[in-house]
Amino acid sequence: MKRMKICCPCIFGLESVLKFEVSRIGGENITVSDGKVVFEGGEDILARANICLSTAERVLIMLGEFRAVTFEQLFQGVKDIPWEEYIGKKDAFPVKGHSLDSKLHSVPDCQSIIKKAAVTRLSDKYGLSWFEETGALHRIQFTALRDVFSIYLDTTGDGLHKRGYRRDANSAPIKETLAAGIIDLARVKNGARLVDPFCGSGTFLIESALRATNTAPGLKRRFSAEEWGCFSRGIWDEERRRAKENITDGGGFSAQGYDIDPECVTLAKGNAVKAGVGAAVSVSQADIRDLRRTDGSIVICNPPYGERMLDIAAAEELYRIMGQVLAPDSAHPCYIISADEEFEKYFGKKADKRRKLYNGMLKCQLFMYFR
Repeated sequence: MKRMKICCPCIFGLESVLKFEVSRIGGENITVSDGKVVFEGGEDILARANICLSTAERVLIMLGEFRAVTFEQLFQGVKDIPWEEYIGKKDAFPVKGHSLDSKLHSVPDCQSIIKKAAVTRLSDKYGLSWFEETGALHRIQFTALRDVFSIYLDTTGDGLHKRGYRRDANSAPIKETLAAGIIDLARVKNGARLVDPFCGSGTFLIESALRATNTAPGLKRRFSAEEWGCFSRGIWDEERRRAKENITDGGGFSAQGYDIDPECVTLAKGNAVKAGVGAAVSVSQADIRDLRRTDGSIVICNPPYGERMLDIAAAEELYRIMGQVLAPDSAHPCYIISADEEFEKYFGKKADKRRKLYNGMLKCQLFMYFR
């Protein structure tokens, strides 16, 4: 089976979590850098990564990396890539990417040169002067960082955060991949009892149920590379079968969500059913003031904050109430993500550990209380 170099981008701050996930699915020669994990594997590992990784943003085949400070160098570097091993005569291959701190800073110009180089290579191999591009989609991606170009093929399509269960969301949902990373950092396992007092559309509840039951997050969706003629569809069928066989009963896991908004309660319930974890998730309308915790339950939440849904004064008052109600200690751990740098001040307790994360473009902190 052909071995490939595979790159999985992730949210900054979740690199260590993704590295562990990659090792667990069988990735080899793993390297980690800011915002991505690179590893090696065959087509089975490529398919498994798309289906099973919960914190990766997408799965890319890394085809080349080289320095280019002129368009001729860029053209030759791209032309040397064996595009014919992946792209067929009728396949579509659009180009997109970004450039940072590089002499070749114009993204449209870089896109044009990369497209021209790929067409030139494929024209020579197939004896064609024109490509209809009506077949399977092969998205070419590039990054230019300090004059070093990395060239990829995107095997995923829609980002991996699109699990297929959240067709509906409240006005400020947390990204599924970020939620999965926080759940991993909170060490949610089978048998755990999770509580989210601001559950919104239910992302923490659902992602924790998927984790506790070892349910692959990509089981309910399809991926671009499944349509590629260079790969066997049987591999994808086999990896889905394998993932289904690995699902467990959760060992008594339960997730309880609350929200003051009845529309959010309805959304969360519906999304849990769509995700196939409705039996493990319950949702009720309630105010944070009425929450009563039980020993051993884990609170994970994304409360409203000043730049998100509440004004600053209302958010600060909410944090004071949270501190009084949640009263975290070793028997009542809490994991709270917030963009407010002064969260601990109003919550009334310094976190045992903090981690910088990004919720979309918004820089946040994960405040972890477990002692």
